[in-house]
Amino acid sequence: MERVLVLNASYEPLNVCSVRRAHVLVWKGKAEILERHDQPLRTSSSNFERPNVIRLKTYVRVPRGVTRRISRRVLFARDGWQCAYCGSNSNRLTLDHVVPRSRGGTSVWENVVASCAPCNHRKGDRLLEETSMTLKTTPRPPTPVLFIRLTAEHIPDVWRTYLPGLDASAAAAAA
Repeated sequence: MERVLVLNASYEPLNVCSVRRAHVLVWKGKAEILERHDQPLRTSSSNFERPNVIRLKTYVRVPRGVTRRISRRVLFARDGWQCAYCGSNSNRLTLDHVVPRSRGGTSVWENVVASCAPCNHRKGDRLLEETSMTLKTTPRPPTPVLFIRLTAEHIPDVWRTYLPGLDASAAAAAA
């Protein structure tokens, strides 16, 4: 299915939608086309521009305090498909709570990391201070760009201008 990148009025990436949904937003005057395909959308009596990137005309407030649910796929992609402790690219990644739930840790983005099975087993229900293990990076909520990378099967070159922090290795990791 062909996808269209949706930007906020401030050019911040928001989401990915279908060509049909993007066309409706443009036709209703709620969005403008920033990038278009060479081939138009055709009906029996008309031709329309086929959007590739659209920008909403009015700003949509994105609540900052509300984060998306944690899923393993997004967590592993956020951590680069490697263990947050040893950095291995194991195909046996697990979800690990930095502060274990048995010690009062919660399931929030700042407390979960991707961990290979041996590191997760070695850490167990202990705090990092009680082990010789350290985190390679500080866990943070994923960016909207990560969700877009995971939603779209292929990132077109024209999108890259509008997606900050997207590089070839990150796009390959999402595939």
